[in-house]
Amino acid sequence: LASKATHSDDVLMQEAAGEAVLLDLASERYFGLDTIGTHIWTLLDQGQPLQQVLDTLCDEYDAPRERLHEDLLALVAELSEAGLVTVD
Repeated sequence: LASKATHSDDVLMQEAAGEAVLLDLASERYFGLDTIGTHIWTLLDQGQPLQQVLDTLCDEYDAPRERLHEDLLALVAELSEAGLVTVD
C-alpha cells in the first residue's frame, strides 16, 4: 500500500454524471469506471499512495475496510494489466 499508481500518458479520461470513460490511445480501447472507480482514479491522479487512497475511501464510504482494501487492489491490478497505470 506504500506504492503509487500513475496513469499512462496515453490515457484520456472523460467524466460524465460521476462515471468515467478511459481511452487508451495506444491500444484504442475504451474502459468504463463506475462512480467509486472514478473517485479512485481521481485520487490516484493526485499522486496519493494506495494507503492514503484506502484511508480516504474508508472515511467516505460505509463499508468494511477489508472490502475496500480488496476492491482497491483489484481495480489497480485490472488497470495495471490493461496498461492504464503503472505501480511503483
